[in-house]
Amino acid sequence: MNGAISRAFVSGFPYAFRMDAISDSQFERQGEALYSVQGLWCTSCALAVEAQLARMPGVSAASVHYPSATLLVQGQPQALEEARLAAALSRLGYRLGPPEAIGDAEARLDAESRYLTLRLLMAVAFGMWTMLASLLIYAGAMPRAELDLIMAWVSGAFALPVVTYVALPFYRAGWRTARAWRPGMDALVALGALTAVGVSLWLLARGSPEVYFDTAVMLVTLLLVGRLVETLCRHRGLRALQALHRPPTQVQRWEADAWQPCALDSVAVGDRLRVESGEALPLDGTLSDAEALLDLSPLTGESAPRRCLPGDAVAAGCRNLGAALVFEVTAPAGECRLDRLREQMWWQQARKGELQRLADRFAGWLSPLAVVLALFTLVATWLAGVPIEEAWVRALSVLVVACPCAVGLAIPLAGLAGSGQALERGVVIRDPGAFETLARIRSAAFDKTGTLTAGEPQVQAMHSAAGLSEPELLALASVAARGSEHPLARAVRRYVQDVRDARGAQDAGAGGELDIVQAEEVGGRGRQVALGDGRELRLGSRTWLAEQGVATEQAGDSGESEVLLACDGNLLARFTLGETALPGTSETLAELRREGLALALISGDRASAVRRLADAVGIKAEECYAGRSPEAKAKLLAAMPQPSLYVGDGLNDVVGLATASVGVAPLGANTTVQEGASVALLKPGVAGVEVAWRLARRTRRVMRQNLVLSGVYNLLALGLAVAMPIPPLVAVLAMVASSLSVVANSARLALAGEREPEQPPQSRQVGALGTAP
Repeated sequence: MNGAISRAFVSGFPYAFRMDAISDSQFERQGEALYSVQGLWCTSCALAVEAQLARMPGVSAASVHYPSATLLVQGQPQALEEARLAAALSRLGYRLGPPEAIGDAEARLDAESRYLTLRLLMAVAFGMWTMLASLLIYAGAMPRAELDLIMAWVSGAFALPVVTYVALPFYRAGWRTARAWRPGMDALVALGALTAVGVSLWLLARGSPEVYFDTAVMLVTLLLVGRLVETLCRHRGLRALQALHRPPTQVQRWEADAWQPCALDSVAVGDRLRVESGEALPLDGTLSDAEALLDLSPLTGESAPRRCLPGDAVAAGCRNLGAALVFEVTAPAGECRLDRLREQMWWQQARKGELQRLADRFAGWLSPLAVVLALFTLVATWLAGVPIEEAWVRALSVLVVACPCAVGLAIPLAGLAGSGQALERGVVIRDPGAFETLARIRSAAFDKTGTLTAGEPQVQAMHSAAGLSEPELLALASVAARGSEHPLARAVRRYVQDVRDARGAQDAGAGGELDIVQAEEVGGRGRQVALGDGRELRLGSRTWLAEQGVATEQAGDSGESEVLLACDGNLLARFTLGETALPGTSETLAELRREGLALALISGDRASAVRRLADAVGIKAEECYAGRSPEAKAKLLAAMPQPSLYVGDGLNDVVGLATASVGVAPLGANTTVQEGASVALLKPGVAGVEVAWRLARRTRRVMRQNLVLSGVYNLLALGLAVAMPIPPLVAVLAMVASSLSVVANSARLALAGEREPEQPPQSRQVGALGTAP
């Protein structure tokens, strides 16, 4: 890397990452910093943080990603110092720190749900008695006026825990957002609840039982329900970004003429490390002594392992599939390529906006308007000769009727209904905010291996090169491939078994009569087996067999892999292997194209393999991009018509998933991909992409309808409350009716969803396998 880079790490995560110039990355930025904000209660808090920082000298923009509590700040480098930003936020009551580690984010989401649930239970438990006491007063059920006054005090006593402890988060959030000059619905709810309590206490002091504690309780309870629904919608399936690669805490380092265990953090550039078979490389480096067979899918997306020679660069996260290897470290912990990919994921995640901001912005101008109208009503009615207590009640009605409960429920409820419909059809919407973006996508890109294909190579055909019968060739191939962990050898073994099963043969006779005296795996090249009858079998690549003296014809570049079988130096058979598109892929892509979406196939695999699959699924040659690194994938996605969608299943796809407007994880995707994607598919193939897209369009329509319903209600209700006297309880009931209209409209989405036809079941194996280099 070139340029000045300032980093600080907590549990391996950079919390301030600022660049002047980075020449080897398309993510070039100047004057940017990434942090985490603690203490956010709602999206209004996120908007308040953005507004507070945006007013600071030297800060050009601030963006808060509410689900991950991540803050991205842009501006002059000296304005982005953590201490300066932290001081500005501390005045509002928020804390600035490093992005949350894996366990911390999960704990925060769990704590937030428990926090809301506890308060909601308390609001229901105490509010029930408050409402009962108020109902007895309103119904005139008490035989004497003294009992009405006692019931009024009882109503206030039971309302006390609700309007103090339960409502405390609303007061805090309302105060913070008001100080930032971005008041939202929390400020209005706090003002309405406190006004209702204040008016009620004043009336009690004057000996009147006409109190409005029930109004304050209903305000707090309804908004708490909305906030809990919003949290469940926003955080269902959301987890902290998983580490792309979790290196071991200890590694084997060559020192004092022996391999010694040492801590990973103590490894320096130039140290030699040993990695056993099956383990992942902990750091970047170069191979030292011998060649190695590596699974490079975390970085390149190649569908088959690659044979790396001494001196070749290797990267952390790549898995060693051959014998133990030795490499020399070129990048210490925290500065490997996967670390940079992780950093880029943080940047992309922080740039994504929230659909709920639309509702908060609506409440942002509605709240000041309601306060102004309430004050106007208070003054106007008092000057008109109305008693002061009645004027206060009229003003309270204006505040209550303006509380945007329906606005707060409009988007979360529609998102919850849409998420439920999607789940029934095998699509998990992890971030309901993705509905709006998904409904507007203009382009869709797909990874190849494991996304459009099953991820495992399959034998397409067996070509005999000798006079042996097919059963004899199958028996020899089965023995040669037995015990091998190479994906192509396993494909040959599966092919033999499938042929025998189709013909009713028993697996017990699959070469069992051929005794194996010795078997040796030549890493990444082939396998040689000595039989008990003196014959020697070789199963491997054309190049390796040629080196062993086996005569082979010239190979073409068909996009298929091949495995050759030889016995005692004579070629017996050639197995051609390839990847087959999952069922329904062509139909899904054709439908998306008919709807006007731009399509692309982006893969790290060879051009010939990509072209072959593209021809099979109907993707044009100009829409294919082969041999692309994770960074190059992200660059292509950024250049596609926006908003964009990307479907990928491997670690090499995580930056692309974060760069795309909507990331989709297919069935069997890597755990990191599943947790980081906005959408996850539960059925084989990519048909779920079309399902999610169409459902998102319907959900977005319902969200817009909900916003219109709630907006029209607030505007009409405000006008009526100002023009004529409306009791606060009636105002609360009107607010409930508005909320119920939003609920009913969202339920219509859930009930009217079209059922997606079931896809035929298909077994699927996932791995970094496929065509050979």
